[in-house]
Order: sequence, then structure tokens, then C-alpha cells
Amino acid sequence: MKRTKNHRALSILLLLGGFVLLFFAGQLVKFRLDLTEEKRYSLHPATVEMLENLDRPIHVDILLTADDLPGGMRRLQKSMEETVRTFNAYASEKITVDYFDPLSVTDSLKEDFIYSLADYGINPTNLFVNQNSGQQAQLIFPGILVSDEEYEVGALILKGERGMSPDQILNFSIENLEYELSNAIRKLIDPQSKAVALVIGHGELSEDEGFGVVEALDGQYEVFKVPLDQAKSPSDLSSFGMVLVLGPKSSYTERELFLLDQYVLGGGNLVVAAEGVDVNLDEAGGEGTLSFPLENELDRLLFRYGIRINKDLIQDLNFSYLPIMGGNFGNQEQMIPLPWPYFFNAGRMAPHPITKGLDQVNFRFVSSLDTVKADGVKKTPLIFGSEKGKILPAPSRVALSDMQQAPVMEEFTVSNLPLGYLLEGEFTSVFKNRFLPEEFSGQSFLESGRGKVVVFGDGSLFQSQLDLGGNQPLPLGEDPFAQTTFANKQLLLNLAQYLTDPEGIISARTRTLQIRPLDRLKVKEQGTFWQVINIGGPIGVVLILGGIILFFRKKQYSRKA
Repeated sequence: MKRTKNHRALSILLLLGGFVLLFFAGQLVKFRLDLTEEKRYSLHPATVEMLENLDRPIHVDILLTADDLPGGMRRLQKSMEETVRTFNAYASEKITVDYFDPLSVTDSLKEDFIYSLADYGINPTNLFVNQNSGQQAQLIFPGILVSDEEYEVGALILKGERGMSPDQILNFSIENLEYELSNAIRKLIDPQSKAVALVIGHGELSEDEGFGVVEALDGQYEVFKVPLDQAKSPSDLSSFGMVLVLGPKSSYTERELFLLDQYVLGGGNLVVAAEGVDVNLDEAGGEGTLSFPLENELDRLLFRYGIRINKDLIQDLNFSYLPIMGGNFGNQEQMIPLPWPYFFNAGRMAPHPITKGLDQVNFRFVSSLDTVKADGVKKTPLIFGSEKGKILPAPSRVALSDMQQAPVMEEFTVSNLPLGYLLEGEFTSVFKNRFLPEEFSGQSFLESGRGKVVVFGDGSLFQSQLDLGGNQPLPLGEDPFAQTTFANKQLLLNLAQYLTDPEGIISARTRTLQIRPLDRLKVKEQGTFWQVINIGGPIGVVLILGGIILFFRKKQYSRKA
């Protein structure tokens, strides 16, 4: 009997000692196991690397803090907190989290504070909540503020493509949490700007002189206006992380094409946004004007890379509006918005880091794109038109008077036209097996090389519209007449991030979480049964195990007696 007691005491001591060892081992060796099918609690390697190199403590304020939030918003709120805590588990410095209600700011400062949130893109959302007295409207701020001891940045979390259901928007926002939070931290800890070249000298962005690009990239990228005729060698472009060719109207010379070609083949990133036709909107009144093919010599370069900007115009029934003069009201000129199918909005996006979850992008006078054979080049369409599109080969009539008539629906038979392409891989030089421009004949020449090229058939895609007075350019994507902001600015930012660092944190935007909604019919029919199982089952298991243990103990001790 004494030996049995000693044996039990030793077993208890060994068990306690094992727990103590496990405790201290857990303090010394940190590890995490993500047993979810979608790796919902794992982070992208680029995010982990950034967090492991964190050099200062970070604090995150969650602004989504209204009372009586619906279930979906509570899920988003909880996911925001869980994501911050997951970041903290990987970070070399502490990341703390708290909730902050912007409406709790004192009345004298509240308006200024809400305007400051709008500068981060965090605009209030009007949420209707069911209460005993009926539906009540609440203002919520579905965003975060990330700060250190000196600086603060913000990010909007609730985002989605136009046409998504509320559940899909919530699910996408949760999928995108890692990217939004990591991007905010990156902006806070790494304010150094990368260099971007904006090519000038061929009528590019003549309306706003590049204001929209500079304003959109400000703070993250430093934009330099570069006249190619002053570049002496391809190495003059090699320091730029991205080169933008936006809306050229005149032709590029052989030497300029050579500079762009060698830049791409040397590992550069080229973005071309250009129409295949030229239209003067100022001449579209009365009998109208004609669209004429536009020759800028970029076709030769792009064709060799595997894509062609066609000499045509696209009309789309997901149209935007064009303000025109509609006479006077008293002594005031009256502007009337009329549907203009040459200006339209595209909301169907490819599931690519550049475009996934992007809201509608505004296009104005767009040419269609075709891919051609280019060995070694992968071609990825990024944005698509609607189900009702139409292609007008040049020359074609463009007249404001056409807006007075309803469109002929039977003519809009082209669906989901690709409006932009990403080209990646091994490019072949357009100058291969040809004479080089004379001044470069003695320099090193790349016949092929890996780079990235993005092509859009709209030269005004990244050009700001002017205010209603027609004097000042507006932020990129802002429509002064419709009082709507489109996602053109975010598209440019995503392009810059992907092209300059394709394996960086922007690749976290490809994360996908499956929506698994409950079957409401089964819930109604079987709800009570599963409630009994879930509540009574564990209790029953404990009682059964307790009874079995009691039975054997009673049997064991009764035998000894």
C-alpha cells in the first residue's frame, strides 16, 4: 500500500514537472499552428519579413466602434482586432490595439477630425440598425489609424467592387485586411520615395500636365518629368522603378523607342496608356467630327511585346455623363449631363493583386486591345468592359447630337472587352536583327530580357478632370459633375506597388476566404435538434465518462476490501 502511494506521488511530481518544462519551453520557443483550411491566421512572407524588421512600437486604433453593430460588421470588427494580434505575434516590436470612436471627440474638434480622416480615405458610412423603436441610422468609420511616437497614417478597410452584395463586400474586406494593415505600417516606417518617370514631350497629359499622377503618388513615389530627347543612354532610365507613357499625341523617334525598349529589357517596368485614334471633343458639336487613326510609333514596340492598340473606339452602355451647355437659366449658363457612351465605367476586375476588389474605373475615349504572338510573354487581362459594348473602327463619326437619341441596343453585342493588359516574361527587342540608331551603335545592346509592361487603350486614364470652372485639375478619379470618385487613383497606386515590388505586400491581396453561409431552411427545420446536441452532448459525454470512471474505481476498491 505504501509503495502504491509513493508511486502515485512520484507520478504527480513528474506530471507537474513536465507542465513546468513545457511552460518555460513555450516562453523560449515561439511557434504558431494554423489549422484552418484557408490559412486564415497565417501571413504572407513579405508581411512577416516587414514585421520581423520592425524597429519601433506601433499602435493601431480601430475606428469601427458603434453600438449594436449588425452581425456582419461585428465579424469585420473582430477580424480587424484578430489581424492586429496576429501581426503582433510575428513582430519584433510590440503592436498594440485599441478602439476609438471618432464621434467621441469634443464638438469643437469633431468636424476637423472627421475631415482629417477623409484625407486618409476614411469616410463615414451611414448604417441602419434595427432597434425596438424601429430602424436607426448610425455613422460608422470602417477604418484604422496606425501610429508611432511621431507620425500617423490611416486606411479604409470596408472596400469592394461595384455590384458586390453586402456579404461579398464584407468578405472581401476581411480578405484584404492583411494588405491594408501592412501597407499602412509600411508607409509609416518606410517613408522613402521611389523614383517614377513621367515621359513628356509628345503631348502627354496636356490638360492637367501630370497633376493627377503627381498627386496620386505623392508621399510614396517621387515623380520626375523626363523628356526622352535629353536622355543620352538607356542607363539614364535604369534608376526609375516605373516609366509612364500617358496619352502621347505625336510620334516617338527611333532613339526614343530604343531607350524605352532597352529599359524594359533591362528589367524595367513600362506603363503605356494611349488611344489608337485621335478625337477633338471641341469639334463634336453640330454635325460632329471624325475619329482618325493616331500614329505615335509605339505600335511597333508594343506589337513586338505581344499586344496591339487598335484604331477604333469603344462604346459601352455602362456609360458616364458628359456635361454640355443647355442654354441659359435667367442670366446663368446651364450645364446638362447627357449620357455619353464614349465615357464609361468599368467594374469587372481580374483576381490579380493590381485589380482585385477595385471599385469602378472611369474611362474616356478608349481603344480596344488585341494580343498577338510573343514567345515567352505572359499576357494577363486586368479590367473588362460591361456585357453591352460596341466597337467603332476609325474613321467614325463622333457627335454630341447623337446623345439626343436612345442607343440601339441590338448594336451593343460585344461583352467584357479587355481594357488593360499586364505583360510579363522574356521580351524580344524590336531592334533585334535591325540597325540601331546611329548614336547607340557602339553601345551594349540587349536582344532580349525580362521586364513588365502594362498597356491600357485610354490615354486619359490617369489624367485629372478639371473643376466645374474648367480652371483647376482635381484629384485623380474625381468626377466634378457626377460628384463621384472613381478608383483610377487606387489603380495607379496598385500598379506602382506591383511593378516595383511584385513579391511584396501587395501580393497579399490575392488571399481568398470562402463564404460559408448557413442554409436558412435547415436552420429552421433542424435548429432545435442541433442546439440540443451542442449543449447536451458535452454534458452527456462528461456524465458518461464520470460514470465509467466511478464504476471502475468502485469495482477496484471493493475488490481490495
